[in-house]
Amino acid sequence: MNFGIHNPSWHFPGAPTDLFAGLAARAQWAEANGFTWYSVMDHLVQIPIAGAPDEPFMEGWTALTGLAAVTKSIRLATLVTSVHYRNPALLAKIAAGVDHISNGRLTFGFGAGWFESEYQQYGYDFPPEPATRIRQMVEALRLIKALWTQERTTFHGQWFKAENAILEPKPTQRPHPPIMIGGSGETMTLRAVARHANACNLFGDPATIRAKLATLKRHCDENNRDYTDIERTCTTSFLLARTQAEAQAKAQHLDAAPVFRGLVGSVAQATDLIGQFQDAGIQLLISSSWRNDFETQELLASEIMPNFK
Repeated sequence: MNFGIHNPSWHFPGAPTDLFAGLAARAQWAEANGFTWYSVMDHLVQIPIAGAPDEPFMEGWTALTGLAAVTKSIRLATLVTSVHYRNPALLAKIAAGVDHISNGRLTFGFGAGWFESEYQQYGYDFPPEPATRIRQMVEALRLIKALWTQERTTFHGQWFKAENAILEPKPTQRPHPPIMIGGSGETMTLRAVARHANACNLFGDPATIRAKLATLKRHCDENNRDYTDIERTCTTSFLLARTQAEAQAKAQHLDAAPVFRGLVGSVAQATDLIGQFQDAGIQLLISSSWRNDFETQELLASEIMPNFK
């Protein structure tokens, strides 16, 4: 199993106060300590389960571009980009640039969007039906892949279009950067993974993950897709200490209890849980720690990850 870090906020205790300097230092630490993945959220304001709405928050693709220039080997991604915040043709161009800056380390995280309050604040239309947003995501992916792979692209969809469009240079990765679709809806989202993506990103406990992966395999079989070609990832949150009592005390100190939805626990508890995710079929576990708690990440690297090599 591989391990990654997802950046849920812009709090970096003990790190430089500059937002990007803190982010860069943590990504470089992750790269040097065995993590294979580092991702940022593509939101415009903080989401309710990760912090206060008025926290400082950097735009995802800007931050990812900076990380591409100051890291060397770790894979980089947004987890995940909403279909609605950028014209998909422009997004294809942005992503191709990041793939070049990173020398082919971009995973293109994409999703249907969900945070209605954020849409309202920034003046985006929010299609209320999830099915509509998922169809828009799929149509955007078709356009983006065409721009990445065709000399010129003409595309007339229901929501998006391009006219004899040139995208040069193409991404470094061929035929294109791997596409990760975030979400676990069984009827439409996982079917879209089977048809269009190179990776899935799921949420939930190990039993839920196992069931979702069984559904994904069924969609793959129905679409003549090799299930093993899809990287199976999940994102889960931790707030760890060496003992359960120490973890609980930390949660109280960091005011995590009102909204934190992950495991507050010991190294032993986290090791057991991660083993269950591995048994369920997960290949990459992307960890998110409350307010980027550094002890949690250090314990993952030093005490937990060696058990899964």
